[in-house]
Amino acid sequence: MSRILIIAEHDGSHLNPGTAKCVTCAAALTGASITVAVLARDPAAVASQAAVLAGVTRVLAVANPANEHPMAAVLAPQIAALARDFTHVLGPATTFGKDLMPRVAALLGAPQISEIMAIESATRFRRPVYAGNAIVTVEADPARKLLATVRVASFEAASGGGSAAIESRTLNVVLPSHTRYIGARSGSTDRPDLQTASKVVSGGRALGSAENFKLLFRFADKIGAAVGASRAAVDAGYAPNEMQVGQTGKIISPEMYIAVGISGAIQHLTGIKDARTIVAINKDSEAPIFEVADVGLVGDLFQIVPELERLVGS
Repeated sequence: MSRILIIAEHDGSHLNPGTAKCVTCAAALTGASITVAVLARDPAAVASQAAVLAGVTRVLAVANPANEHPMAAVLAPQIAALARDFTHVLGPATTFGKDLMPRVAALLGAPQISEIMAIESATRFRRPVYAGNAIVTVEADPARKLLATVRVASFEAASGGGSAAIESRTLNVVLPSHTRYIGARSGSTDRPDLQTASKVVSGGRALGSAENFKLLFRFADKIGAAVGASRAAVDAGYAPNEMQVGQTGKIISPEMYIAVGISGAIQHLTGIKDARTIVAINKDSEAPIFEVADVGLVGDLFQIVPELERLVGS
């Protein structure tokens, strides 16, 4: 039997959808017994959300004032203590998971596999390499505990309907004092989160300025979409780093991805390859983005996007 511990990502009140996708990944293991760990100042609300995920058998709620802000240095020793009775420890391959899981692996002296996209057995997995241009199969030592991050773009979220038991855990762990929370700054927006949104509108360098990105913001607000950007647009200063989509940005899997003025460099395509439907708007009919697009519109984005906005609003 595979005894799997999944580390929940959350904002203190709501469970991140990436956690439900980790549950789907874990359920593919034969004989999986899935436990979700929620570490928070007050984990009750998030633990209740994790308990209803189909396939979860138990939720461990760890309450500690130090867990109010998710800092990897503080969470890692607690997770290492929880992981004692488990064969696998999984976390989402998001900013949260990529920061946290290597620390836990180091504390446990255990191997880690990054960005699992398919499971062949309890020790054999597939993951992308070379910017997603190749898929490698890796095998872990069955005698050792395994840590891994899950490529959330490769899995559907587990459904609801479960009724897992919730257990409170108190850990006798010395937490580090060399790292402490000072504050966080992020763009304030009512739009959906870029990594979990079902619809995403992204802009490229062809928009020409940060001012022109407002065109995309208005359109995205009309259709309830998140807004992303290519690396070229970010490097040019048209959009902040947290909006970057691609190999060195966010890997996403929306139901619909609308690429506006994006040529389609391989680094960008790596980040959207799991999108269900790709719509491309570009005046260059030879742009590489059209090779992967399901729908292509050749023309001036400054005419097409306002027209789409008008049609959606009518």
